[in-house]
Amino acid sequence: MLIRGAELEGGRLADLRIENGRVVAIGQLSPAAGEASIDASGGLLLPGLHDHHIHVAALAAAAASVQCGPPHVTSLDALTAALTEASRRSDTGWLRGIGYHQSVAGMLDAGMLDTIAADRPIRIQHRGGRMWFLNSMALDLLLAGRSAPQGLERVDGRFTGRLFEGDVWLKTALAGRPPSFATIGTMLAARGVTGLTEISPANDSVIARHFAAERANGNLPQTVMLAGRSALCRDDMADGMTLGPVKLHLHEAALPAFDDIVHSIREAHDRGRTVAVHCVTEVELVFTLAAIDEAGAMRGDRIEHASIAPDTAVTEIVRLGLAVVSQPHFIAERGDAYRDSVAPEEQLLLYRLRALLDAGVTLAGGSDAPFGGADPWMSMAAAVSRQTHSGTTIGAGEALTPEQALDLYLAAPDDLRRRRHVEIGAPADLCLLDRRWARARDDLASVGVQATWIDGRRVHDRIDQPPA
Repeated sequence: MLIRGAELEGGRLADLRIENGRVVAIGQLSPAAGEASIDASGGLLLPGLHDHHIHVAALAAAAASVQCGPPHVTSLDALTAALTEASRRSDTGWLRGIGYHQSVAGMLDAGMLDTIAADRPIRIQHRGGRMWFLNSMALDLLLAGRSAPQGLERVDGRFTGRLFEGDVWLKTALAGRPPSFATIGTMLAARGVTGLTEISPANDSVIARHFAAERANGNLPQTVMLAGRSALCRDDMADGMTLGPVKLHLHEAALPAFDDIVHSIREAHDRGRTVAVHCVTEVELVFTLAAIDEAGAMRGDRIEHASIAPDTAVTEIVRLGLAVVSQPHFIAERGDAYRDSVAPEEQLLLYRLRALLDAGVTLAGGSDAPFGGADPWMSMAAAVSRQTHSGTTIGAGEALTPEQALDLYLAAPDDLRRRRHVEIGAPADLCLLDRRWARARDDLASVGVQATWIDGRRVHDRIDQPPA
């Protein structure tokens, strides 16, 4: 395959040849006999983007779910309308909602959901991902012949319909199988994403086999770094998959014993694996930093989110040599809600970017999809603008340059300190933009991807198609 007339980083135009999944030549090249070629028309050719924090199975399930929270749904009336319309389109079986936030109508319960739809089972996931709301029919179905889990809230002897930390129980009760990844693989390829770090804490050998099958049948073309439980091992990884960190998911309201989390970190390190720790509050971050300090940091240990990071925590992250994987788009998607729910003095500490880079922290970007939008270009735009959905700026001093925002998705998944480049000998995981960088950097949100290659195989192509 010959890519003709592409812009490379730095601004020069060149041709590029792909053979056996690698970039083998760059320069002014002539087509070989019978060689396929495409005209890049001066568009920027980049390494394929890598989403460093995503939940693929949940994203696939979300594609068939009802959006129940901001910005799509912001009131009880809107929630009722969304569920009613979904019920009308499919009048039997479960209704599955996602993205709910209490700013819509408070903390839902079975009674509230029964007023919307009492004649079919409903389960709605809070956007934080750790809580489900169930109506009465859902409770009846799930509890038929099985014991209630510890996380199913009960008040005065009655179940409220609020299920905490119940994903494993719910999956078993529903006898659910992981969904097809075909839609997700296609959607991400169209955005230039060639690699994923799947980082759900419950990932085990079963989900590893599902990823292997989805890759083998072509549903998921992206390469995968699979994080998850400490029991995961390299033998669970198939072609195109690598073993990722042990994911530790903390929650401020129920933090583990300090000695237990220290033991978990040491156990991961003893297995030769790094840790990735979920930290969305200052308390969770301070707790994690103390635990990693006690256990001993390992190169590659990382903080997920670092949603609120005071200067003292940034200093400690630097001292311990930790990386941070952030979600810049949460400022755009959730910023208006943050302005109402987060103290003004803490708003400047939300999803910090510039302060981390300036301090020398290794920083990468991940979508957290489906709990955030999956489009990396929208995330880059948010990193540059720091604007909420309504246009308000939060933490203008944390904004990045377009080049720095792009770098968040070009870090090597196995070593976030290393930035990938289009160069001879590199894997032919590439994305071709519909414009040169000088134009793209001025409006990252509108960037289009003309073609995407993974391991030298073209998995997305709209070069000869009219613009959408």
